[in-house]
This record gives sequence, structure tokens and C-alpha cells, in this order.
Amino acid sequence: MGQGWFASLSKYVSSSHAAQSPAFKGTFVISQIVGRCCPGKSASVQLYSATKFDPNTGKGKLSEKAHLKHGKKTQHNGEKTITYSTSFEVPPEFGVPGAFLIQNPNNHEFFLMFATLQLSDNQIVHFECNSWVYPNSKTKADRLFFSNTSYLPSLTPEALKKLREEELASLRGDGAGERKEWDRIYDYDCYNDLGNPDKGLEYERPVLGGSKAYPYPRRGRTGRPPSKQDPLTESRPELRGLLDVYVPPDERFSPRKMSEFIGNSIQAIVNFILPEAKNLFHQDFGSFESFAQLMDLYSSNRHLLVEGWVKEGMKTLLPQDFVKEINHASKENPRKFPLPQIIQGNQLAWMDDAEFAREMLAGVNASLIQCMWNFPRGYGSGYIYSIKTSDIKETQLDGLTLEAARLQGRLFILDHHDYLMPFLTRIINSEGVSVYASRTLLFRSNDDTLKPLAIELSLPGCSSRVLFPATMGTEAALWQFARAHVAVNDSVHHHLISHWLKTHAIIEPFIIATRRQLSEMHPVHRLLHPHFKDTMHTNALARSILINAGGILEKTMYTGKISMELSSAIYRNWNFREQALPVDLVKRGLACEDPDHPYGVRLLFEDYPFGVDGLEIWAAVKTWVMDFCSIFYSSDEDVLSDVEIQAWWSEIRDVGHGDKRNETWWYKMDNLSDLVETLTTLIWIASALHASVNFGQYDYGGYPPNRPTLCQKFIPEEGTFEYAEFLKNPDKYFLKMLPERFEMTVGVALMEVLSRHTSDEAYLGQGRSLEWTDSGEIRQRFETFRQHLQEAEKRILERNKNPNLKNRIGPAKIPYTLLYPDTLNMGSTWGITGKGIPNSVSI
Repeated sequence: MGQGWFASLSKYVSSSHAAQSPAFKGTFVISQIVGRCCPGKSASVQLYSATKFDPNTGKGKLSEKAHLKHGKKTQHNGEKTITYSTSFEVPPEFGVPGAFLIQNPNNHEFFLMFATLQLSDNQIVHFECNSWVYPNSKTKADRLFFSNTSYLPSLTPEALKKLREEELASLRGDGAGERKEWDRIYDYDCYNDLGNPDKGLEYERPVLGGSKAYPYPRRGRTGRPPSKQDPLTESRPELRGLLDVYVPPDERFSPRKMSEFIGNSIQAIVNFILPEAKNLFHQDFGSFESFAQLMDLYSSNRHLLVEGWVKEGMKTLLPQDFVKEINHASKENPRKFPLPQIIQGNQLAWMDDAEFAREMLAGVNASLIQCMWNFPRGYGSGYIYSIKTSDIKETQLDGLTLEAARLQGRLFILDHHDYLMPFLTRIINSEGVSVYASRTLLFRSNDDTLKPLAIELSLPGCSSRVLFPATMGTEAALWQFARAHVAVNDSVHHHLISHWLKTHAIIEPFIIATRRQLSEMHPVHRLLHPHFKDTMHTNALARSILINAGGILEKTMYTGKISMELSSAIYRNWNFREQALPVDLVKRGLACEDPDHPYGVRLLFEDYPFGVDGLEIWAAVKTWVMDFCSIFYSSDEDVLSDVEIQAWWSEIRDVGHGDKRNETWWYKMDNLSDLVETLTTLIWIASALHASVNFGQYDYGGYPPNRPTLCQKFIPEEGTFEYAEFLKNPDKYFLKMLPERFEMTVGVALMEVLSRHTSDEAYLGQGRSLEWTDSGEIRQRFETFRQHLQEAEKRILERNKNPNLKNRIGPAKIPYTLLYPDTLNMGSTWGITGKGIPNSVSI
């Protein structure tokens, strides 16, 4: 760190005294946060030596206390801070500090960003803190921080070993009691907090996790008492505490991010803070009557609706902070829904079959489509499932036969049938919605675009209905209806599985295990730390208002109260190894193994935006992980003998994902290759995979006809009243198939919130201070990683400009940027951008 950082440091009082005892100059930077107090009474700090052992304590030598007094207002990366300068008198044999204790005698917590020590020989020791320091009266213990030097457990200096062990033990807790705001304790629990049986039978939900019936990843334990009606279900927080669910302090949103989240979430939360919001006004919004009326969503001032809710009595039901935010937002910033990209250039592009198919390769759920290398049983009798092969003409296949198209890897399927069919009867009967299980058969044309061939729609106990593409008359309208039902299946799968389950829920046990088993001094902890930012808090908020009984997803998706059960059923077949992008691509038939290829796999065709861009990001991450790990591990034995890594991996498999103990689903973790693959997969899931499924939600789903989340009507059968209604006005019938205005508006508001980057986001290749490690070699290799990402960005932009790559843009003219890292923006990417890869699952 440059000498300019120490311009404000206090001068040591006595130079003659300094000659006898070294003086360390300390700088402690604390965030100046509205509503939080910085140290009023002077906090005290003591240093632990990393090099001089005290046999009396079994720890490093401990310095006398120094106090933080007379802080000066400063700024750090644009954030208001207070900098405290102090000096430490230490004996000549003290050595180099490796940790410090800080004691908070105040009544309020403060946020310590970092601390820096300048030793007597001008050596610099940096502490990257970024943590809340709570009053000792609450925590009953001083707060410990380690320097930015990383050690494997076996190489930990003797003076720090006991501190390392004690700190990990304190983070694990004892598994008892209700967690308080200041508890830095990481423990596991099942998803037993989604239901609310005390509110009535309709709010009962099964416990997910801990049983063969409902396997699920674990979440962070809060320890709230059981509900009154069901001892297996955790009680729900009070209404005013919905946004204050316990997560360990170091996992919470920054105050700035929380403020942004509240501001951006007004629409969704006001709508669903109480499921009875609709009844508050004793009216039913009904369906949109026309597409022109639907377009009013993007021109009406939403603040008028919000103001009405507050005046009608919601202000007595909402937390007061929300009421203030709502009033401020409605008066100072009357926003409109921005126009989603899907209809910006051409309001009819979403109706194009080419766009419908392109989104399977470049939309928000582009990791589901499969190549049909093998036909299912029944093909010999002239059918592919229920699709009669004679109805598919060779003119649709660029002159090929179906068999030739299969052998050339040009037949594809989007399958929403088998996983959904067991739930379909319950969904239709209990939720009052009209939904099919669907299969969509597609052909890859000579220009590598996909062409829909047929859609199969199935109901339990009924013969399947098959529809074919059409461009004119009633057949064209019915084809659009079939496409809408496919989009409903795909949209809900995206929300529940691709997004929630396979990124948010999957990652949380890894975060908990990392905190419990890997010391902050462990290099792998430091590698993963940025990729866990805000995830536990995001997930806790989701359990409170999004995926809970009566929450937003249940109210806006056709799966309703069965939603989380469905995600549990999908998790039953989840396999950690298959989350690696190359493995996933091979499994879906979109790539084949190729040891000579730089990525180890070769794509079936090059105009698959998710696959092409994803492999570039995957390769950059894997190279970075290999470079990083090779600094600390020189052999497979080093990995096998790393007691913290082995404990971490065992806990993830046996506890965090305890319902998935089958060894074939996990790496053995007995060699360096297993470690690299595991860490690469984790970083891929938390960063790029999540970005690909999250930040395009509004651009594609913000216009509900393109990606609706439920249907209220089946496709009309000829000779029925519905068919006559359809013939009278096909557009109106189509809109009546979609959710009602209220649910549709809330769905759009939710996607707008989820698609926004926050202003404090940290992006892949960024998000680390210059002092996050004391290793110049690591910093150099991280810079190489950033350069690799920048090179990938250039290639992505070049591909988007290539007219021969038609899936990069499509009829809707949406360039594929969901896997564009945006490293050159240096953190200025915010709002709805459709690009940028945050480090973590942070929204």
C-alpha cells in the first residue's frame, strides 16, 4: 500500500522510547453508515503475533491495548468512512502481527472495512475485514480478524494455530437456541419455514430436506420456535420482521444495497406483503381486453396505484420503513415499467417461430434444450412420442429424412413432460389453472437456427394433442396458443429449477460449510469468499416473501402451492458433477468430449450463444482456479492431507447436501484435479450460470405474452363453446388464457426487481481490493484472469456483430450478452442492462 495511506497517522510520541520498543502504526477504516454509530467510546485493539509464541496461552504474543480515538471523516471507493489512526507499543521480540482483537464497548455495532499496520521496519500488514463489530455486551467476546496472509492448516504458524481452531469453533455454535442479530454462527436446517400452518390449512407445506420423500439442500438455521399447529414447521416471523430474517452478520446486504432493494421491491412487496391485497379493494382486475391495453403497463405511472394502496389502509399493515419508502418513491420518482427488449424494436417479433426457438439457445433458460440423438420407443410404429412422423415433411427438414436428421444431430427437443406429469392432476385440480405437460420437437436448419416441427401437449389420462406450425387462419392462432403453453412450462421451470434450485438453493450449503470448516486464513476460503456475497441474505428474503406459502411465486405461477414440492422432485436427480458446464453440454448432446480441444469438449454447432460464451467463461475461471491452487498445493497428497478441505467436503456431502450422499454424484476430493473441478464448478454456478438465468428475466419475460407463468384456459376444442369464443376474437381469447391483470402486473414488477444490478455489485474479475492477499504472485494471476475475461468480452461482441450467427440477435434484435462479464465497466453496471456477471448469487 502506498505511503499516502498513512498521511493521517499519528506520530509516535517519543522517538527515544521507540528505540527501545518497536512502534506499529495502525489505520482502521470504519464505514460511516446512516443510522449506525461509529465508536463513541473508544474501541480497543490488541495485536496477536504470528511469529512469536506465548507458551502460557498457547497463542501468539498479545500486545497491550490501543484505543481508536479522534477519527477523521474520509472516503473509500466513494463511500463515506471514518479513519482512526493509532500506535501500538510492542516489545522488541513481538515479531510480525498476524491477527488482532477488537473490543466494542458501545451500544451499537459498527462496520469495520479494513485495517492496516505499518511496522517499525516499514513492512505493511493488511487486514481485509468487511464485517460488523457488535457490542461486547451482546457478543460476550472480542472480535478476531486475521491478516491477509493465507496458510494451509499444516503450514499455519504455531502462534496462530489455536486462534484458527477457536475461531472456527465459535462460528459453528452449539446448534441450540434462536439466533440473534449479532450471532456469527453458521448452522444448517431443513426448509421447514415455508409453510405457515398457524394461519390455516391452506398455508401448510411439507418440510423440504431430511427425508426421502422431499430431498433438498439445507439452508441457514435461524432457530425460531416451532409453529403452534405443527411442531415440525418453524414459526414465521411477524409481519414487520419479514425483511429482517436472521442471517449471520457477515452475510447481510450493505445498508446501501438494502435501501436499493427496498426501493426496487416496492411494487412486488406491496402487492404480496399480504396475500389478501386484492381483497383490500373489493375488486377483481380481470384480464386485459387487448394488446393495446396491455401496452399501458409500460406507460402508466405506477406510483398512483401504490399511493392508493397506502391510503386504503396498507400503511397500517406494512413496516413503517416501507411506508416512508413508498411515499418518497411515489412523490419523488414516479417511474414507469421500462419497455422490455423483446418488444423494443418490434412489438410482434415475439410471435415469430424463429424467436420462439432462438430463446431456447440464447434466452434465460438456455441450458435445458437437448439434442435428440436417439428416438424414443414407438418410433418404429411411426411416432415420436405422440407426434406422427408422417406429419413431418422432408421440406421442413431441408430435404432430409427424420432418420438422417437424427444421425446428423439436427433434431432437438425441449422436454417439459416427464418431470411434470406426476404433478399435473394435483396442479389442475388444486390450483384451478389449465396446464399441459409439453414436448417441443425442433430441427436445426442449414443456417444453424432452430425451426419448430411440432408441439405435443399432454394431460393425465388423455391422449396427447399435437399441433404443427402454421402461419394463417385459425391453425396459426391455435399454434400460438400451443407455443404459449410451452412458454408457461419453460418459464416456471426457469423460475423454480434453473434459477432458484440450481443456483440459489444449491449454493447455500457450500457457503455454510466454508464458514464452518475453512478458516479465513485458508486460501480456498479467500478464493471463494467473493462468490458467496449476499447469497444467504437473498435466500432468506426469498423464503420470507417469494417461495413461501402464499408468496409471490405461488400466486403468479401455475404450480401454486406445489411449487417447492416440484423443485424437490427435480433435486432428487441433481448431480454435482453434472453442474460443470462441459459435462452438462455433453449430457444434453450439445457437445462431445474432445481432449484436443482447449475446453475439453467440442460443441455440436457454433451458433449456440449460451454454450459458446459459457465455455469461454468456464475456461477463464478454470485457468484462474488452477493458477491459484497450484501456488498452495504441489501434489495430490497436499489436498488429501488438508484437514480443513477434507472436513469441508465431507460436511457438504453428508450434511449440507445430506440427502445426496451417493458418492457417484460427487468428486472424491483426493487429488488436485478434484479440487480444481469442484471450485471451478462452484464459481461457475455462483457467477456466470446465475447471471445467465437472472439478468435477462425482464428483457424476455417483462412482456408476459412472451413468457407467461400460468394459463387459465386450455386450447379450445372444435365444437365447444370455447372454440366459438376463440373464433369470435382470437386475440381476446389468447389474453384470457394468460394471468389476470393483477397477477400479470406483479409478475412484471418481480422480474424488473430481479433483473436489476445494484450499484454496489462486484463483478467477475473485479470485486477484490488491491490488498486482499499479500501474495504478489496471486495478484498477478488474478490480473491475468481479468485479462482473459476482457478478451472473452471482445470475442462476444464480435460474434454478436457476425450476421452469419443468427442466434446471437434473432428477430427481436436482442444481442446475447447474458454471459458478457463487463469487466471494463469497473463496477458502474447497474439497473436493467442484460449484461454483467456478478461474482455471486446476490439478487
